[in-house]
Amino acid sequence: MEATGYQKLTIPTIHPVSKWKKRIPYLVAYGILGITTLPIILMYVWLLLSSFSKKMKFGFIPTSFTLENWSFLWSNVEHGGSELPSIWTATWNSFVFAGSLTILEVIIGIMAGYALARIEFTGRQTIMKMTLLLHAFPSVALLIAVFYILNFMGLFDSIWGVVLVKTALQIPMTAWIVKGFFDDVPWDVEWAGMIDGCSRFQVWYTIVIPLIKPGIAAISIFSFLSGWSEFLLLYTFTVSDNNVTLASYLQKLISDPNMINYGLLSAVSLFYMLPVLVFFIFTQKSLMQVSAGGGKRV
Repeated sequence: MEATGYQKLTIPTIHPVSKWKKRIPYLVAYGILGITTLPIILMYVWLLLSSFSKKMKFGFIPTSFTLENWSFLWSNVEHGGSELPSIWTATWNSFVFAGSLTILEVIIGIMAGYALARIEFTGRQTIMKMTLLLHAFPSVALLIAVFYILNFMGLFDSIWGVVLVKTALQIPMTAWIVKGFFDDVPWDVEWAGMIDGCSRFQVWYTIVIPLIKPGIAAISIFSFLSGWSEFLLLYTFTVSDNNVTLASYLQKLISDPNMINYGLLSAVSLFYMLPVLVFFIFTQKSLMQVSAGGGKRV
């Protein structure tokens, strides 16, 4: 018999057309994303160019470079015949409001979420069913009622009063999100801690809380961003210049449509965005670790 030897291996050649067919879905996806995000990108580019320009030719091309629009950083701005508060006062108030809201919301939300996930009590099912409805209730419909409450408590024209109101409106959704993370923690972990001699609080604080750090990071980020961008409640319930925030500061710049300085408005808007961008850069890794969805236990 004739030896057959090794069989010759043939590597199939990939036709260029088939390569392009595989890339078509990616090209379509990136094309759609590029088209939909292009207006947003152009908007931010215009904002940057306008903040460093005295005048924009054809509404988009800067004619000359200037730092005059950023003079609010070292001096107070005069607008409409009056002097606006210091931008640093507004910045400090915005940080105080967003930071206080974040701390309160995280602490209360964690405790409420744990109670909903682990403790059986009367009305538990009703509370969970009403949670999303309470969060969806428009805050603008409560403005008059909130005004009377804050005025009665002596907290009108106080940032701390608005912090309490905003916290109360945010807690339902925060507790619901945290409950999902607690549902993902097995009961066996808690039982093992209590068998080792830990109290219920020690188990919750030293064992369970570290296991839901991604969830805590997520609600902290969203709470801070929600507080930083808040306008309606702060504009309604804080009226003095000492309690002005950056959102209210921007409103003062556009209060008179006939006197808007778009260069100054662009510069202040960029300044308002910078802390959010920095905050997102340092927290995006925590956001990426958050898994979508929670436990199914009710």
